[in-house]
Amino acid sequence: MTVLTEDLLLGIRERAADYDRDNTFPFEDLDALRAAGYLAPRSLLETARDQRMLAAYAPATALAVNMHLVWVGVARVLKDRGDSSLQWVLDDAAAGELFAFGNSEPGNDLVLWDSLTTVDTVEGGYAFTGTKIFTSLSPAWTRLGVFGKHGDTLIHGFITRDTPGWRALDDWDTLGMRATQSHTTVLEGAVVPEERVARILPVGPNADPFVFGIFANFLLLIGSVYAGIADRALELGVEAVKRRTSLKTGETYDRDPDFRWRLADAALALDALAPQLETLAADVDTLADHGSRWFRLLTGAKHRSTETARYVVDQAMRSAGGGGYRSSSELARLQRDVLAGIYHPSDTESVHSTVATNLLG
Repeated sequence: MTVLTEDLLLGIRERAADYDRDNTFPFEDLDALRAAGYLAPRSLLETARDQRMLAAYAPATALAVNMHLVWVGVARVLKDRGDSSLQWVLDDAAAGELFAFGNSEPGNDLVLWDSLTTVDTVEGGYAFTGTKIFTSLSPAWTRLGVFGKHGDTLIHGFITRDTPGWRALDDWDTLGMRATQSHTTVLEGAVVPEERVARILPVGPNADPFVFGIFANFLLLIGSVYAGIADRALELGVEAVKRRTSLKTGETYDRDPDFRWRLADAALALDALAPQLETLAADVDTLADHGSRWFRLLTGAKHRSTETARYVVDQAMRSAGGGGYRSSSELARLQRDVLAGIYHPSDTESVHSTVATNLLG
């Protein structure tokens, strides 16, 4: 059952434009979502549905909290499969702590299979030194997941906000998704204590349940966010053609066959997303076994969601006329926000490589 009430969502939508214009973090949104219990552990299917709904009201807010929800989802995936090593993540999330991702690195196209961050052993833990980019929730996180390389192993763990040896750069000035405030994080010997080490894995591809949990939650929740953007864009496109009148015919554009075809085509593309996203989320929840096809299915779902969302927003922009091109219009903001989808792992090249490997070896 969703905790996203109409009043909560409308308040979030009303603030979205200001956060975007001012390039500031949505603290008020975060407080409202935390108070409503939105950050607490739930099933992946429930979370995916709600993330899609939230993104239709404020894409950047949804994308920001997505990172917290991914970590909670990873802990839940492990627990459902008999591994309670991240029970503390579920407990902290239920208590109101906020988790963020410190994984992405400049120049690292191997994503989770290798790291440019170095790890040294120290008394009681591991010291991480490196640069992490796209750290969403940067002004607000209380727990940051990081990983780095020690010899031929990759060490995944968590630091807290009061851990010495890290700093955030005030460098988030992007085209869209501005409210995520995904600042660069510099690790300068930040120590992960042994009890907060989540996994130690070999360098290279790995199907460990921890890695599976990251991919499954990240890709399906990212896909849900961009599906939500498309939902709102289609809604605005429909409103626009009902409002606009043709001087040539004297009728509103919702009677024009070209606009009817354009929006119908966008809707057809969008209708295909829910069955795939929700079926895969339910499969994760119910421990379905897709074997080696899992990564193909998950990356494919994300790819189709982000690409479809871009197409739907484009059709809505074309339907809205010149008014949609004004910087103050919601559609213009959605057009900027939806572009961020091409930068999230897995990118288009990686997706096709994953599918080809599954098909051809």
